[in-house]
Amino acid sequence: MNILVTGANGQLGNEMRIVAKDSADRYIFTDVTQQEGVETTFLDITDLEAIRAMVKEEDVRAIVNCAAWTNVDAAEAPENRALVEKLNATAPENLAKAMKEVGGWLVQISTDYVFGKEPYNTPCRPDQQGTPTGVYGETKKEGEERIKEVFGNSADSNGGFVIIRTAWLYSEFGKNFCKTMLNLTQTKPQLKVVFDQCGTPTYALDLAKAIQVILSKPVQGIYHFSNEGVCSWYDFTQMIARIAHHKDCDIRPCLSSEYPSPVKRPSYSVLDKRNIRETFGIEVPYWVDSLEKCISNIQKLQTNGSN
Repeated sequence: MNILVTGANGQLGNEMRIVAKDSADRYIFTDVTQQEGVETTFLDITDLEAIRAMVKEEDVRAIVNCAAWTNVDAAEAPENRALVEKLNATAPENLAKAMKEVGGWLVQISTDYVFGKEPYNTPCRPDQQGTPTGVYGETKKEGEERIKEVFGNSADSNGGFVIIRTAWLYSEFGKNFCKTMLNLTQTKPQLKVVFDQCGTPTYALDLAKAIQVILSKPVQGIYHFSNEGVCSWYDFTQMIARIAHHKDCDIRPCLSSEYPSPVKRPSYSVLDKRNIRETFGIEVPYWVDSLEKCISNIQKLQTNGSN
């Protein structure tokens, strides 16, 4: 099967490149930017005709959409609203149309930010009503709705969709919380990190492996994937420092109110992953185990002089 990956130069896209190496499927990696050392085909996913042309030329039968506007704070700026909407809602709709026309599958990566308004204290279910608190979450939720409208209620010969909501993504690639805190806990004598926002970190490689399993036997629906367990950003930072043996940084808990933001972030966005385990037989690793693997890989890359 020919599989097209959008946003291939981001965190998840780069992990998809890794899992693709051992796959019998053919992957086409696309982005609007280039990355040194890897092959990337240019594709603007806000251009429906460009998507249709590539799907036809490459005989694409599945698309994994890793592209999105992900800067949560900047999404709130009025001058960015149109572009955020275009990338997070219109583009997924375009991809859905292109796949439906050829009877293919769309795997759309969504987010825990579709939740947040209510004070949840139990893991959020895939069928739970989304209550986003900011433009990022609102536009990602709209993207989900547009995909569902294109495909309808059930998959058939005209293709189908798999929407995967994830959270707190980190990896060896690009800028992310794990890499930032590895640097800060090594270079700063003291850090203050919020402890009143709880969720679950997700190693992007684990998500990429799950996507590969799903592509082999897709079942239409909305699913959740993050690593297992729950922690605050403070706990996450403490564990990063512990694994990396950064003992000289005094890491202290603080409230979100000490770091004013233009958007209210979810205070509890742990995701219920029962349906992805039951439907696809996917084993979901514990977040600390995956964090250890990622930090080990990051340290190896640093030793070799690579980012």
